[in-house]
Amino acid sequence: MITAANDVVTFDNVGLRYGTEREVLSDVSFSLHPGSFYFLTGASGAGKTSLLKLLYLAQRPSRGMISMFGADVITLPRNRLPAFRRRLGVVFQDFRLVPHLSAFDNVALPLRVSGVREADLRKSVSDMLEWVGLAHRSDARPATLSGGEQQRVAIARAVIGRPDMLVADEPTGNVDPEMALKLLRLFEALNRLGTTVVVATHDVHLLRKVPDSMIMRLDKGRLSDPTGALRYPPKRPMRAPDAHENGQS
Repeated sequence: MITAANDVVTFDNVGLRYGTEREVLSDVSFSLHPGSFYFLTGASGAGKTSLLKLLYLAQRPSRGMISMFGADVITLPRNRLPAFRRRLGVVFQDFRLVPHLSAFDNVALPLRVSGVREADLRKSVSDMLEWVGLAHRSDARPATLSGGEQQRVAIARAVIGRPDMLVADEPTGNVDPEMALKLLRLFEALNRLGTTVVVATHDVHLLRKVPDSMIMRLDKGRLSDPTGALRYPPKRPMRAPDAHENGQS
């Protein structure tokens, strides 16, 4: 397998099984390149969620090698995992918001964990909530939010710290088409600032909305590469987003 020294993630012949069941992922090999945008597709049961769990370090493989940010994460001591996870933004399909915290405090949580001062984070969090259309719900707790609103809070929380890699599991599944496109533009803007983005989706219409994106397709636990770009870094130059892409005027 051909890889670049600065690849964000490399999988080499990775397999994953739960207990004594057959492998849900088999011989998966690929590299994710810095500042690139990927869609992960496949039918239900193809292994998308299992692959995402490996990417955000919630699961270790049964076999094979995974490196991330230049380190072997399989042999990485557990006390170093939190620092790695702070470099990741994750949008979970079930949101995983902290129930006793407001929308504002849920979004602010990654910045507070990273040690950002309260005075320095308030504008960033408020701007992010405005971007996802929830400025008026900043004091609301998750139980009082609709599914689509919870999804938008979860996305705002995942991107607020400008992570090195964003992993999103069906991030537009609970919002209307107009909001889905707006959230996708947010991912693109983050991507153009250098974040590697991986979006798992069933929505084939989304695949055409990001012209420079690449596709990873899973079929019964095996990965195919329709765009032919997983082995070679793309030649797309990165640029900072325009003001309208950041929701600014």
